[in-house]
Amino acid sequence: MIDSDEEGMRQALAQAEIAAERDEVPVGAILVDAAGLVIAAGHNQPIGAQDPSAHAEIVALRAAAKKLGNYRLPGTTLYVTVEPCTMCLGAVVHARVGRVVYGATEPKTGAVESAHRLFETGEYNHKPEIVGGVLADECAAAMTAFFKRKRNSGRADSGAASHNKG
Repeated sequence: MIDSDEEGMRQALAQAEIAAERDEVPVGAILVDAAGLVIAAGHNQPIGAQDPSAHAEIVALRAAAKKLGNYRLPGTTLYVTVEPCTMCLGAVVHARVGRVVYGATEPKTGAVESAHRLFETGEYNHKPEIVGGVLADECAAAMTAFFKRKRNSGRADSGAASHNKG
């Protein structure tokens, strides 16, 4: 049961840790229903799954849709450790997710407030409530530590070292 945005983000951070342990960019996500029950969770896995769309958000949305038997997920909240990219935000719109709560901004690929600001166009037929900056420092620290470790390891794998954000 998720009682606060901070609690939801902590669970998303636990998913990000799983990604990091698997040498994937540490982005995690959980999806909860209106009552605060966790429906699904996901972590970045494009390298392991050999799937460029296997960002944490997409993994969680797919699992939730399958579990609920419906690709529409109204009334849900998606917690994700890093600002969603354009692909993930598109999936959020198509799924009709009610809220998106994210931690750290993503200056290169963020589609909410950083690089692209997609909802500012006013052209989407659905716009979830957006809450950014929840546990932002902790979420950013997970990313920073991961990439520092990758640089220090001297084995810059082009797939993991490039930004397969989530």
